[in-house]
Amino acid sequence: MKKINFLTQILIAFVAAVILGAIFGPDIAVVAPLGDAFLRLIQFIIAPLILATLVVGVAGTGDLQKMGRLGGKTVAYYLATSAIAISLGLGMGFLFSPGAGVDIPPESIDETAADVEQPEGVVDTLLNIIPTNPFEALVEGNILQIIFFALFLGIAIAAVGQKARPVLTFFEGFSEVMFKITSFVILLAPIGVFGLVAPIVGDHGLAILLPLGKVILAVATACILHVAITYGLAVKTLGRMSPIKFLKGIAPAGIFAFSSASSAGTLPITMKNTTENLGVSKGTSSFVLPLGATINMDGTAIYQGVAVLFIAQFYGIELTMMQLLMVVLIATLASIGTAGVPGAGLIMLTLVLTSIDLPLEGIALIAGIDRILDMFRTSVNVVGDATGAVVIDRNEPLDEDEHTAEEK
Repeated sequence: MKKINFLTQILIAFVAAVILGAIFGPDIAVVAPLGDAFLRLIQFIIAPLILATLVVGVAGTGDLQKMGRLGGKTVAYYLATSAIAISLGLGMGFLFSPGAGVDIPPESIDETAADVEQPEGVVDTLLNIIPTNPFEALVEGNILQIIFFALFLGIAIAAVGQKARPVLTFFEGFSEVMFKITSFVILLAPIGVFGLVAPIVGDHGLAILLPLGKVILAVATACILHVAITYGLAVKTLGRMSPIKFLKGIAPAGIFAFSSASSAGTLPITMKNTTENLGVSKGTSSFVLPLGATINMDGTAIYQGVAVLFIAQFYGIELTMMQLLMVVLIATLASIGTAGVPGAGLIMLTLVLTSIDLPLEGIALIAGIDRILDMFRTSVNVVGDATGAVVIDRNEPLDEDEHTAEEK
């Protein structure tokens, strides 16, 4: 009997979760521990995986000029796609006018949603990238601080040279061990997807989706267009890869991201897909993808555009061109400091709303469906991370061993 491939297993689990969630309603929450356990397994490997692979990637490069070039290209690419994404989100907001004439029943509004943690200022965000205790950063899973620590550790290993070879050998072995653990954990993804999706469908059903259907439709349409057009063109022209091959290769990560609503939590699967399915070198993926999981928030940027216009239309406020440009600028820059965890979009939204003087209470209007929107935008975030890895990898000269591996 032919074995069902991994992507099909995830799709079957997802469809089954939707059907059973609709049938059993809130009672399906009994399967939630399956999703929670899988997320805990994913979270348990993220910090050591990023540390080990990034140290090896940086130290193995041995060329600080190359690292600077790689980092510059990565940040420039992600900021450019984020600016396109927020513009597309605003465009869909104008096209669908989701807030015009919306009548939301009071019980669907989460009154506590407006009480969202205020985002840090730009200076504080930049300062917090530097860990006062790198081991505390590892314990807390602070990805930006882990990246900072790994970068400096890798640079120092490369600078010391031969005497630091034992340290590099340790991290090379450690990274291989983490990749193996990751492969074991990912085998459980279909079970995790079922445990994550079924309770969401059971809790929300269609009742809470219908009043805000235009918001969901606008976000979903913008996400699909961004993936098909922006990413499709980037992969084809800059990455020299068929968009169909790319989407097929990254599909397992995209589907899991849709289920978990966590781009950081999907990182191990994204790394596995990009290296094994898309042929991206481990050196590039270990550098670009952790960075992308932190600063690349295209899906979140799309959500910001639609959400801002929805709230403005709901309150009858007409935004000026200067305010719209401010939304594009703030949302693009704010994406750098937004964590890749479920619900982080709401924190980012407070910053955008504050910058253009829209009522923060508007956050409560879409809080009821934020988890659904989070699934769409996280999938785009993850697919966008992978496009960055493909584009950067195809435009970087390969080392001799990487050429050999690619030919094989």
